[in-house]
Amino acid sequence: MKKQSYTPARSITPEIEALLNNQIVMEGKSSAAYLSMASWCDTQGFEISAEFLYKHSEEERRHMLKLFRYVNAAGGHALQPEISGIKHSFASLREVFEAVLHHEIEVTKSINNIVDQCLQIKDFATFNFLQWYVNEQREEETLARRAVEIFDIIGEEGVGLWMIDQEVGKLEAYAARVSGKMGGEGNY
Repeated sequence: MKKQSYTPARSITPEIEALLNNQIVMEGKSSAAYLSMASWCDTQGFEISAEFLYKHSEEERRHMLKLFRYVNAAGGHALQPEISGIKHSFASLREVFEAVLHHEIEVTKSINNIVDQCLQIKDFATFNFLQWYVNEQREEETLARRAVEIFDIIGEEGVGLWMIDQEVGKLEAYAARVSGKMGGEGNY
């Protein structure tokens, strides 16, 4: 097992710095993908879903900036990600929310991998910092799963899509209730 090495100017290893920079890329792509999804929803008349996704795009950007600040404060160098390959059109509203769920599961796996690496090298400061992301991902997955579930609960026929769009506006309250989270997202 490799030990964490500290210097006066650096409190994270280059390996953890690289993992955190990869997470910065993932958060940046999340922000861009959700912005694209929001725009598509806007053009299709799903106003509440669009607003939900605009908000989540900004939230993902804040997640990225939180990582940026941590890496730099720990003596590393956070790198602005290049974002490409963002999808701009979707076959359905359901496809949008299924993509959100898939993406959030991938983000959770990535965070868990970094947490595991931190434990292996005994980087407890970064481990502690990442606990916020661990908890946030639990809420994000809960929210995304519920979004996909409402398609099956309500159905897409008739006024179903309109009703689904309305229910999307209630997802954050639902996620906060089931995760025990009160108030907003917290400090960035």
